[in-house]
Amino acid sequence: MKVSVVTPVYKAQDCLDDLYRRLIKTLPQITSDFEIIFVNDASPDRSWEKIKNICSGDKRAKGINFSRNFGQHYAITAGLDYSKGDLVVVMDCDLQDRPEDIIKLYKTLSTGYDVVFGQRDKRRDSFFKKISSRIFYLIYNYFTESSFDSSVANFSISKKIVIKNFCKLGEQNRSFPLFIKWVGFKIGFVRVTHSKRFAGKTSYTFRKLINLSVDSIVSQSNRPLKISIKLGFILSLLSFVAATVLVLMHSFFDIRVEGWTSMIVSIFFLSGLLLANMGIIGLYIGKIFDETKNRPLYIVRDIIGMRNHKHEN
Repeated sequence: MKVSVVTPVYKAQDCLDDLYRRLIKTLPQITSDFEIIFVNDASPDRSWEKIKNICSGDKRAKGINFSRNFGQHYAITAGLDYSKGDLVVVMDCDLQDRPEDIIKLYKTLSTGYDVVFGQRDKRRDSFFKKISSRIFYLIYNYFTESSFDSSVANFSISKKIVIKNFCKLGEQNRSFPLFIKWVGFKIGFVRVTHSKRFAGKTSYTFRKLINLSVDSIVSQSNRPLKISIKLGFILSLLSFVAATVLVLMHSFFDIRVEGWTSMIVSIFFLSGLLLANMGIIGLYIGKIFDETKNRPLYIVRDIIGMRNHKHEN
């Protein structure tokens, strides 16, 4: 049995040596045949130099270097494309995912699951990060009619069949845990310790979280379109009822209906609603446009320790 560990790297030059040291101490408890794949997402610091140094001293360490910054989930995809393991671990490089907890994931996987995610017992993130993550999953679950837990992220172990099917998904808008759930294998969860960030700060700004939310919802669900249709029917019904009431008031009770203010407010309200609905439709059209371009998900500049691209066997 071979185990692959895939970790996306961005602004992590101070974490990599410790991550590598703890991984090579932990993984032999499962198997002596393993590989560690560091995917450098065009990090602006010295992360790639660190990866090259690690790989030069250990053939079990592999490196992938992107031509530019593509994003965390694209880096995960690249690592999975190149992985050769019968079991594949995905984890962040900042040591908030503890390498020692891979043993927990593996033991739970052995009880009959195809994928096991680490469920963080207590998140050691900033207040903003925890709140924004919770809000994201509440909104996402509503729009996609799913039940994702904000305590679950990328930290996981998967069987090869799961990863092979994940790699068949070629959508431009990517999310590792969402795609893993979609492919439909048996998923388990195990409590893991969430550590404080070893060094540096998270690269997920508020703007990036908003973009991730919009991309994830639009790429995974058409519920926003259904809601806009329902809202349109409701407003049309309310407008018809209001018009009927006004006609009756004027015809039977000789009540003069002042209309300028209400008309202007109605026009602005309906115009804003129409523009919002057009924007929703535009988002979907934009995503269709992105998919039809059929561009590669990522571009690799350098590779260390690997030759073949994509899964084999």
